[in-house]
Order: sequence, then structure tokens, then C-alpha cells
Amino acid sequence: MIIFGSKSYLYQLAMLTLVCGRCGNPAAHTLRKRVAKFTLFFVPLFPFSTKYTTQCTFCGAEQRLSKEQAEQLEATQAPGDGGQAYAQPPQQDQPGRNPYQR
Repeated sequence: MIIFGSKSYLYQLAMLTLVCGRCGNPAAHTLRKRVAKFTLFFVPLFPFSTKYTTQCTFCGAEQRLSKEQAEQLEATQAPGDGGQAYAQPPQQDQPGRNPYQR
């Protein structure tokens, strides 16, 4: 008898401040990586699926990303900047002025 299956692992890659596409609030988002691995006799052998997502901590909306998008977002979080990054530019009151720039 051969026992096989799969097991998923969830990794939190970063906490970023992004503008949510659903609620429109600049809120903290978790950047996550979910890896599904094939198991044989309960031993994980190799990954067969990898998915990247962000989840808004304000409204709970989850958005799937490609690997390239996830790597780009993770790269925007430089050490010591507090994870300040914006996926979508906020609405501007005046042309050429970003209300979130200092």
C-alpha cells in the first residue's frame, strides 16, 4: 500500500502599506506565498504549486499576484522604511501632487 497526497505551506513574505483595490483605503497588506508539495508516506518531496497573494488587513480582500509582481512588491520594502509602498497611486486632488509624498 502506497500512501501519497499533498501538504500546503503558507509563508508570510512581507507587510506592506498598499492602497486596497476593494475598499480604497491605504492599509497594511500581508504578502503571502503558498506552496503545495507532493507527499509520499507523509514526507514532503517536491513542490507542484506556488501561489502569491496579498490580503488587506482592513477589509480582508485577497488578490492573487504573479511571481514577478510579488518579487517587485517585496523589493520595494527596503529595510527600515516601514514597508511604505503603494500598489495603486492614490487619487490626486491637484494634478502632479501626491498627497502621500513628504
